[in-house]
Amino acid sequence: MKKLLLLAAVCFSAATAFSQSFTHGVGVTVMVDKMQDLDARPGFGFTYSPRFNFAESESMSVSVGIPISVALAGSYSGTYNSRSGWEEDPYMSGDGSVAVFLNAPVMLNLNFGAGSSRDNESRLGAFVGAGFGLHWSASTDQVFYDEAGNPDYRNTGGTVFGPAGNAGMRIGVGNSGKNIEIKLSYYRGLDDNKLNLFGLAGIFNF
Repeated sequence: MKKLLLLAAVCFSAATAFSQSFTHGVGVTVMVDKMQDLDARPGFGFTYSPRFNFAESESMSVSVGIPISVALAGSYSGTYNSRSGWEEDPYMSGDGSVAVFLNAPVMLNLNFGAGSSRDNESRLGAFVGAGFGLHWSASTDQVFYDEAGNPDYRNTGGTVFGPAGNAGMRIGVGNSGKNIEIKLSYYRGLDDNKLNLFGLAGIFNF
């Protein structure tokens, strides 16, 4: 894992050294993480997205960036008794889970139109890309049930590495290269929990 981090740092440093321009943005993100045998957990957070263009033309660019997202997620499940309902059943039980996580993949993107560079004057643009990075979480244990219906607990915290993908559109604002970005993202954790992380972000790029 240390070698992967070192490789990512070298690649990012090299792109920075030969970059033609730098942009960055901040925004909000909605994320849903889903692990094997566990309930999905929706979350809300913030994202910071720095990006270096290392190849540019009048209409497109190739960039490398590290969109960093921090979010708070949670889920709750309870047991319902049809005889007495939720409120009156003294044997009702529930399980909750809360997590704070950070997602930071290194992304290589192909950018078109608005937002592809500061000099591009288009009002609409798009981008698509892929990458690899890390996902870290500090969370409570989550409960799941085996085939016999017996409860078991799993620790879902820690650091995991995996591939990522993103795509979206940009809307130009003003005449200085600023734009509003709407992004869909996906991250896959390469661990026993088989994390699937889906994201929707709205970002203002300076």
